[in-house]
Amino acid sequence: MAGPLAGLKIIDLTSNFMGPYASLLLADMGADVCKVEPPEGDTIRWVGVARNKGMSALFLHLNRNKRSIVLDLKTAHGQAAIKRMLASADVLLYSLRPAAMARLQLDYEQVHAINPRLIYCGAFGFGQGGPYAARPAYDNLIQAAVGLPMAQARKTNGPPTYVATAIVDRSVGIATSNAILAALYHRSQTGLGQSVSVPMFESFAHLVMGDHMYGQTFVPPLGDWGYARMTDPERQPYATADGYLSAEIVTDRQWQRVFEAIGRPELASDPRYADLHSRGQRMGELYDILRGVFVTRPTADWVELLVAADISVMPMNTPETLLSDPHMQAVGFFSEEEHPSEGRVRSIGLPHEWSETPVAQRYPTPRLGEHTLELLGEYGFSEDETRELIASGGAHAARPKKT
Repeated sequence: MAGPLAGLKIIDLTSNFMGPYASLLLADMGADVCKVEPPEGDTIRWVGVARNKGMSALFLHLNRNKRSIVLDLKTAHGQAAIKRMLASADVLLYSLRPAAMARLQLDYEQVHAINPRLIYCGAFGFGQGGPYAARPAYDNLIQAAVGLPMAQARKTNGPPTYVATAIVDRSVGIATSNAILAALYHRSQTGLGQSVSVPMFESFAHLVMGDHMYGQTFVPPLGDWGYARMTDPERQPYATADGYLSAEIVTDRQWQRVFEAIGRPELASDPRYADLHSRGQRMGELYDILRGVFVTRPTADWVELLVAADISVMPMNTPETLLSDPHMQAVGFFSEEEHPSEGRVRSIGLPHEWSETPVAQRYPTPRLGEHTLELLGEYGFSEDETRELIASGGAHAARPKKT
């Protein structure tokens, strides 16, 4: 038992990125996540680099602290099994389209009749009241639909490009975990479960448009869409003699200290750069000054000078150099561990700190169907019932790991 959500039972019917990231966040906080997979497994098991088939790096990082059970929900026996499990669960999380859940006889009305206290949470492409309701959705598709690649194009003066991470899947995964926690709070006050929908399109539009509706906020508009600072082509890391750095300089006092640090103290008294408004009219000039200075010395020199001046600054990492970042090493964010089937692997840390309910890694990322027998037993199936379910094809269990 570890974490603030210890004892919370989640039946996880998600795959790929978004839903598994939502359940990962809950699992890392202590929830008991039963990852229900089809016989072929979560599709992300097979995507990208892997030491063994079905255990890709992407899957490893999305599915620790969960246990895997294989149920064939296209069979009557598999459907009966999951309905029996839902009777004692707290949350059903799914990423299938609602029509697919209905075909599996797992729509909200049927599930609510089994367990009125259950939180029934769907994370799928589009809200069900619009014309896109039945469409499938993926990260790039939603980035495009919300217009993020166009905001990127305005910044780069190039063609529209997707952000180089699964930003929709992961941000909507966070929204999904938040929605589940809010529904659980409501249940704690009322005893009632409910259906919660977290559509990707609307959720990501909420994230992006808070910045980029901008002038279109007003009726009639007071200007173009796009938060000017975010889409400014000049907004980019500064090149140094041996790499890049990022520096955020905002207040009058911060600019004065930067002018001192770069050896241009006279700029502090220049009326063109004296206050926020005047600097805002000449940011291109200031960027040019900083670029011309920062490129003359190594990154480490500038970081030391700017930290001493109390300026927000960080050297530019790559995903590889982040692994050896001194702060990350000091807090132990990346660690090496021995996975039962995958050997030596590097794990991403648990970022939260809890004074009374500390979190921990309880389960390594599971092999497909590794916990089928264990979970069926915990959900009330006898050994004979488990054998019958497996014989029927409604469930599958992984072969014992070779020692």
